[in-house]
Amino acid sequence: MQAANRLVAQILETLESAVAPGVTTADLDALAEKLVRDGGAVPAFKGYRGFPATLCTSVNAEVVHGIPSQKRPLVDGDIVSIDIGVKLDGFYGDSALTVPVGTVPERTRELLTVTRQSLERAISQVKVGGRLSDIGHAVQEWVEAHGFSVVREFVGHGIGEALHEEPQIPNYGTPGRGPRLAEGMVLAIEPMVAMGRPEVKVLRDGWTAVTKDGSLAAHFEHTVAVGTDGPLILTARPVPSAAQH
Repeated sequence: MQAANRLVAQILETLESAVAPGVTTADLDALAEKLVRDGGAVPAFKGYRGFPATLCTSVNAEVVHGIPSQKRPLVDGDIVSIDIGVKLDGFYGDSALTVPVGTVPERTRELLTVTRQSLERAISQVKVGGRLSDIGHAVQEWVEAHGFSVVREFVGHGIGEALHEEPQIPNYGTPGRGPRLAEGMVLAIEPMVAMGRPEVKVLRDGWTAVTKDGSLAAHFEHTVAVGTDGPLILTARPVPSAAQH
């Protein structure tokens, strides 16, 4: 699993640096597919339940599962969530980040920072004997303390020889509940956070989920293993994300 997730991390790093005004989400998708196949892997999302692309690219009010399009050039002030999964030697990797395009307002930067921090706080709860709900509680507490809201219709998940495995991992909830975490479990933890209200709707394409109130949304995801001494972030990127600056 480390090899699949290391490839995901490397590709996301390349894609992040490729984000710029004028680049289309289809451009990012084509680059991603080339990098996946050059790495000896196959795109995990392409063909999954009929999804047509390697990446999910979700712009602005799109929360998750946005379909890349040649008709969608990024413009200064946008934010774009890039979510990628690969299958390599029978195992899956999955990770996402949200990238500002050019210059974005301060509150937008705060949305990205708080969402990324909520993922870090969730990961800190990944330990042998910890409870599953501690992960979601850590996200919810941090996000709501900063005046944002947690999207509830979509959750994180176990991952391994299938892209989506049990358990489901909500990004909210009461701590101290659910199954205990055991060494060797691998979890895809992925807070999805809205600047406004948490409700979402799916567009007519059957995939793209957007905030009902049109507010911006951010999405960060890491694949994390439960290690003897705490969390092992399998999709850790060597260079800090631009959203951290």
